[in-house]
Amino acid sequence: MNEIEIGRSKRAKVAYAFDDIAIVPTRRTRDAEDVSTAWAIDAYRFDLPVVAAPMDSAMSPAAAIEMGKLGGLGVLDLEGLWTRYEDPTQQLEEIASAKDEDATSVLQRVYSKPIQPELIKARLSEIRAAGVTVAGALSPQRTAEFADVVTKSGVDLFVIRGNTVSAEHVSKSREPLNLKEFIYKLDVPVIVGGAATYTAALHLMRTGAAGVLVGFGGGAATATRKVLGIHAPMATAVADVAAARRDYMDESGGRYVHVIADGGLGTSGDIVKAIACGADAVMLGTVLARAAAAPGRGWHWGNEAVSSSLPRGQRVWVGTHGTMESILLGPATSAGGTENLIGALRKSMATTGYSDVKEFQRVDVVVNKYE
Repeated sequence: MNEIEIGRSKRAKVAYAFDDIAIVPTRRTRDAEDVSTAWAIDAYRFDLPVVAAPMDSAMSPAAAIEMGKLGGLGVLDLEGLWTRYEDPTQQLEEIASAKDEDATSVLQRVYSKPIQPELIKARLSEIRAAGVTVAGALSPQRTAEFADVVTKSGVDLFVIRGNTVSAEHVSKSREPLNLKEFIYKLDVPVIVGGAATYTAALHLMRTGAAGVLVGFGGGAATATRKVLGIHAPMATAVADVAAARRDYMDESGGRYVHVIADGGLGTSGDIVKAIACGADAVMLGTVLARAAAAPGRGWHWGNEAVSSSLPRGQRVWVGTHGTMESILLGPATSAGGTENLIGALRKSMATTGYSDVKEFQRVDVVVNKYE
């Protein structure tokens, strides 16, 4: 492990972000039309290795349905506006029209309304009626409270997502969620995270999770590094968690846990590098919040921004870059890497000679910047 001394009493691991690495072409190339970007987790197969982040600025029930029809997986935030309000149109307008200095207080206010279990059921039923895979997300703090409602509502995949999710949470004030016991009791595959280290990911894999989210999510809208001092350079984080997946396969006798990069994915090039570092799929928030039909209307925020006591995110302007279809499948109208994300992935895979996502995880990479 590469470490440097940052002072006489402290050493630090050298870690790399996606901007610090690049893909290296090999001797073979192939036609992009012959490349498969398909991905499967448990019994569910998707044409695109893309999971939409459970963030109200990017995902509504309608957006989750569109994502599913395009070949990806839409995940609805079951603690969001759609499970607090029968029709959150007014609240979304308030968030979009708020002055910058008032945005956080507006978010705190509109998210203070209690979650309504009957709306969880209604939203998931709406997605199921459209014939796409149904996925919903809860934070670790809310999972025990609403998990029965979620599973009885017919969810196909269940996501437990937080800034940092631990298999060994310790609390003196309340009974912590026992992930291993909880996952064992569920009849649906569970994706859990975030994790950013080999050890943390290995512990989550041992709980029985079908997938592990790598990173802390939030992307452009997160302020976790500024508020808590926590940050995970994503190239290193994904590679470390991929190593945990490999070792867990040996430990468990062949059980494969999917690695899903969640954070630092602003362009198609970032998606390419995430898979090159070992991810099976990516969870996207910011890039999907740029879709014309995104609920945030060009604004983006995450769950961290609505905390009543310690907001660790903010509302940010990301603009509009096209339809969800053009963002994912093209055609692109600019060279900024924010449209035709899957076309770019196909091109990179073809240029380096790989035919599917699993093969592409073996592509050579180089470090192109060191500070």
